[in-house]
Formats: sequence, C-alpha cells, structure tokens
Amino acid sequence: MSESLLAVGTRKGLLIFERQKGKWRLLREAHLGSPVPYASVDPRTGDLWASIDHGHWGQKLHRSSDLGESWQELTAPKYPESAVLREDKPATLRYLWVIAYGAAEQPGRIYFGTEPGGLFVSDDNGETCHLVESLWNHPSREKCWMGGGRDEAGIHSIVVDPRDPRHVTVGISCAGVFESKDDCATWQPRNRGLIAAFLPDPNIDVGHDPHLLVGCASSPDVLWQQNHCGIFRTSDGAENWQSVHEESGPANFGFAISVDPKNADTAWVVPATSDQVRIAVDRALCVCRTDDGGKSWQAFRKGLPQENCYDFAFRHALDQDGDDLAFGVATGGLYFSDDRGESWQCLGEHLPPIYSVRFLPAG
Repeated sequence: MSESLLAVGTRKGLLIFERQKGKWRLLREAHLGSPVPYASVDPRTGDLWASIDHGHWGQKLHRSSDLGESWQELTAPKYPESAVLREDKPATLRYLWVIAYGAAEQPGRIYFGTEPGGLFVSDDNGETCHLVESLWNHPSREKCWMGGGRDEAGIHSIVVDPRDPRHVTVGISCAGVFESKDDCATWQPRNRGLIAAFLPDPNIDVGHDPHLLVGCASSPDVLWQQNHCGIFRTSDGAENWQSVHEESGPANFGFAISVDPKNADTAWVVPATSDQVRIAVDRALCVCRTDDGGKSWQAFRKGLPQENCYDFAFRHALDQDGDDLAFGVATGGLYFSDDRGESWQCLGEHLPPIYSVRFLPAG
C-alpha cells in the first residue's frame, strides 16, 4: 500500500511517484513527451485530471479514473465565436493553466483557468463546459488585463470557499484578484493593498500580477498570494491585502506558495531572485516558512543544493499534505520533506522541467 503519491507535471509528461516503507520510486508515466502544465485529483470522485500543452495539436484535457493507468480525452474548453480579445481578434485557447473542483454539493462542477484570461465552468464532470461571460466581459478586461510573461492574461488560481461554493475567487496575471459571491454571475476586483511596481500607478485597481493565490480551508477569509511584487496576505476575504514579505531576506519574490489548511498563519514559499533573473537567491536553494502570518520567516536549506544553484519553482510546483511537503524546480529537481519543510531529500535530479506537483490520495 502506498504511503504517499505525487503527481508531477513536467515538460515531458506526467510522472507519478510512490512512497512505500519510506522509499520513493517512479510508479508510472503518462502523456510521455508532451508538456503537462497541471495535474491533480478531484477529491470528490478520485479522478485524476491533466492538462496537456501539445506542441502540434494545441491544448488537450484528459481524465483518469485509475490514477493514470488509463485515460479518457475530453473536449478542451473552447472560446465562443463572440469572444474577441481586441479589435475583433478572436479569442482562442492558448493554455490550460489550472483545474479546480466544486463542493461536494455540486456534483460535476469543474473549473478551468485559461489563457487568454477565460474562466470556464462544467457541471457534468468536464463533458461540456462554457465560458463565464460575466468575467470575460468585465469592463476592465480589454484595457487593463495583459500578459504576465506570456502574450495574454492567464487565470492560474481558483479558490472555492468551503463554506459557500457560490463564493469563488480567482487570480489573474496580469489583472489581479477577482471575486464572485453569486456563483460567477458578477465579479469585483479585490486588489486593495497590493502593489504593482511595474506600472506607472503602483496602486491601480486592476493590473496586478499575482503569481499564485491560495486559501486556507479552515479559515476561508484568509488568503495568501505570492505576487510579482512580494508576498501578500488578507484576513478579511480579500477586501484588504497586507504585504508580509521580507524586505532584506529571501522570502520576497517567487511563484509557488502553500498555506497550511489547518493553520492560516503558516505558509511556505520557494524564493527566487527577481525579476528578470529568476534563479535561486544567492545561488542557493531554500524553502521559507512562516508560523505567525508573515511577521517572521525561517529559511530551511538542509538537503537542498547550496552552491552554483540556478533553480526556481514554477507557481504550481509546491504542495503540502500534513507534515509532508514536495516541490519541483525548472531544472528538473524534485524534493520531499516529512518535517514541514525543515529538511529535504531529493527524489530526482535529472527530471524534465517541473510545472506542477500535487499530492494524491494514498491507498
């Protein structure tokens, strides 16, 4: 019986790792040769989902009911003919950033975050889906949304409130945080307190670049984000954000962030040197943890490379499950900790560039 399972989306396919009796091994591969930006399990059904960025055939969507032994291809989200980017340029699917799941009382509800900035919703377990027109047609999109490292804006983060599944918050690069409290019928920007130092007006309402947005399951009003301009936290449901990064320490710029679902004051980040550089701070890889809501941070380095290291972690490449954490880096290293990030072991040094890391239900 597996003690832990990891789904690792890479530049060359999906890799599933298994831990038995404390030892890790590669259990299986899927979609070999194709980039897998994101893979995770629907906790309601146990289905494993994967998005595929196929070099020849574009964006693909797959679902597995047996943890990757076999797969069913589903129709990927498709922008309607009425959706245009600007100047009558049609919107087409360029990237499947993230897949998120509705509440237990919403059987079949699946969310898809995409580039060029469209949120899609399915209520039949991905068999069909539709563009959320209310967000796509938000008056800020055409003038204020822009690409953050890619050509167009991308929805990479979707947080569903566990108390109320009609309450959905998304992170968009570059636009910021948007919130709906009426099942995606209307949306409001929630960026007060964020800083966009790369814009003429750093306090602009829309135009921010959250790298990843995460919520705390036990305290849903607390959300964290790793932002292009630092680390930010809110305790009032994104009404107001406070900067909680270190001004002179490593916990500042980065992409990946994870929050303890049982303790809203505990979070982890994998720092990098900003912002065009994007390598490990001081050429030494570390993971930083806060246990007091970002008032202070500890950097943990045991088991991580500390010399001539150019690694950094992409936004979805860090995950936590109890005391266990795992993360992967763009140069193909995969690391695991069983003591809340204080020490690490390397599970692979020569893997393809890693895009996402997610724990799977063990059994």
